[in-house]
Amino acid sequence: MEITGLSKNNIENISNVKKEDNWILDYRLDSFKHFEKLNMPAFGPTYDIDFNKVIYYKSSEVSMKDDWNNVSSHIKCELDSLGVLESEKHLDGMGVQYESEVVYHNMIEELEDKKVIFTSIEDAMKNHQDIVKKYFGTIVKNSENKFAALNSAVFSGGSFIYIPPNTKLDRPLQSYFRINSKNMGQFERTLIIVDDNSELHYVEGCTAPTYSDSSLHAAVVEIYVGKKSKCRYTTIQNWATNVLNLVTKRALVDSDGVMEWIDGNIGSLATMKYPCCVLKGDRSKGTCITISVATNNQQQDSGARMIHLGKNTESNIVSKSIARTGGNATYRGTVDIKESATNSKAIVKCDSLILDSESKSDAYPTNVCRNDTSNIEHEATVSRISEEKLFYLMSRGITEEKATELIVLGFIEKFREELPMEYAVELNQLLKNNL
Repeated sequence: MEITGLSKNNIENISNVKKEDNWILDYRLDSFKHFEKLNMPAFGPTYDIDFNKVIYYKSSEVSMKDDWNNVSSHIKCELDSLGVLESEKHLDGMGVQYESEVVYHNMIEELEDKKVIFTSIEDAMKNHQDIVKKYFGTIVKNSENKFAALNSAVFSGGSFIYIPPNTKLDRPLQSYFRINSKNMGQFERTLIIVDDNSELHYVEGCTAPTYSDSSLHAAVVEIYVGKKSKCRYTTIQNWATNVLNLVTKRALVDSDGVMEWIDGNIGSLATMKYPCCVLKGDRSKGTCITISVATNNQQQDSGARMIHLGKNTESNIVSKSIARTGGNATYRGTVDIKESATNSKAIVKCDSLILDSESKSDAYPTNVCRNDTSNIEHEATVSRISEEKLFYLMSRGITEEKATELIVLGFIEKFREELPMEYAVELNQLLKNNL
């Protein structure tokens, strides 16, 4: 099953294939109206996208499986070669999306006994409609930017997680997203609710093979963090160099809640992604630690947004950018401490490492403090690899290539130390392949 081109008729076809209720179709069609009216972003990388050539839906699986033995053999073999099957033993649950549909979902029995819900967004819309309707499309509106509107019109796949009150998970839940066709668009929609006094660590991985034609990834992630709750969202994206990665991610954080974005961007033709925390409740906290690696004329335009609404709120942004062989790694971020957010504080630290004369790194920070009891600290550095450091390491018998690698790994140590061990090892390998 394949649906190509953007039109009202094709949106209705996607909804029909999924056997959706009328309220979902109405939401899709309303989103399509917004998409037609909205302009492309006036900032960041610019690319001409022929939306009528994009494949908006493609699937060979007829239903979601909870046993690897029932997944199509070619999909299973491909995922196994990427290490997806092996990683499941380190997790409390896993979901896998291949092209437009979630093909596999499983969770340990202990979490089912605790009433944790971890499933696809389509399954949640059918079987947990009361929760979905309460939160879906409220944190990220379908009218706020062109790609959020596009996702809202054609979304397919993605995860739904609900953590009940007073529930803490010992190990992460993970979703893995794979684009495997040229001109393929992937538009997963993720909705996470961490209810009061609960904790979740969610890990997301994304890959795609390289084709001459561009693929489009335009996801939306909505997260609600309840009172005295904590959510950590870890992403390692290793998209191929033909993928346009245009994502909207936002969390709404209640009183004494904590939201942490750990965001790694390696690969893609261009990335535009700025994870956001809306610190609504008093004493809520938001952290975003990002790494972006731009090589071979790639454009990584990333950063974070922190919106302070509650009193005594705190935010921390740490951005690490690496550019080489003509890459452009850009930090674009916003901190906005509103009048109501008295006695709040924010810290922004942006560091860029440029490895050659062909590459560049830009920073576009916007910091606004609207009351006189709060403060914002901003620190930024741009540097090249020191000849003295290279000489010192090479004088110890280390090759220039290995010395450069060691310096880069040291540069991103703050990001690596936030990852589970197996993902830190994977990140090291990805970086070695891109240096």
